[in-house]
Amino acid sequence: MRVGFIGLGSQGAPMARRIVEAGYPLALWARRAASVEPFADTAAKVVDTPAALAAISDLVCVCVVGDDDVRQVLNGDSGVLAGLAPGGTVAIHSTVHPDTCRELAETAAAKGISLLDAPVSGGGPAAAAGRLLVMVGGDPDVVERCRPVFATYAEPVVHLGGVGSGQVTKLLNNLLFTANIATAKTTLDLGEALGVSVDRLAEVITQGSANSFALGRIAQFGGSLDILKSVAADLLKKDVSLIADLAEAAGATPGAVLESADAALGLMGRTR
Repeated sequence: MRVGFIGLGSQGAPMARRIVEAGYPLALWARRAASVEPFADTAAKVVDTPAALAAISDLVCVCVVGDDDVRQVLNGDSGVLAGLAPGGTVAIHSTVHPDTCRELAETAAAKGISLLDAPVSGGGPAAAAGRLLVMVGGDPDVVERCRPVFATYAEPVVHLGGVGSGQVTKLLNNLLFTANIATAKTTLDLGEALGVSVDRLAEVITQGSANSFALGRIAQFGGSLDILKSVAADLLKKDVSLIADLAEAAGATPGAVLESADAALGLMGRTR
């Protein structure tokens, strides 16, 4: 399978490197030349447009930031859908609105192209180690056809249902993670106010039943949210807003998890 990759950020770059190092023919496109420079020591081919990338690919993986970015690289005369041949597949690894994926899947289907929504979780280090989590929505046969490529950078790869289900699952995961930031941070602060050091309390909780990934990250930085705020606050605000909108549209009541997530955003200086 020939693979194209767009979105060579802190997470996408190690994903792409895992693909080419596994022996798959890889094509790359990026807006900035600096993004492809680290691949000079690989067999990856750099092309001028997303359409040119798609023309020499069977599977195009997209790992850009937001909904507008995804639409820009897929649509238009120089977009992926203009260059990808019928029978090809697009995998959207970005975390975006599930309706964006569904709309693009309809556009792709009219051209004989399959689309998977396949958001990822774990970050750059997990990608480099081949341990990302991929949450996939789409046709089961297409998922299985792409699974060997996904497996170069991910374990596990979980198929969740139709197009959009991967995004809904990723947003729910990020909602709970955000909520856990609030409960973990305020627990550590309360412990300090009651005379228990942040380090010792974190040491106990990370070994006990109340442990969470969020608490581990906060404890790693001495109980401060400054680092987490600088790298994740805006993305978490986006994701919490998306899942809140989905819940409202469905008439569902999120309850305490959304309240806690909003509190976490407030602790990081953000408002949904």
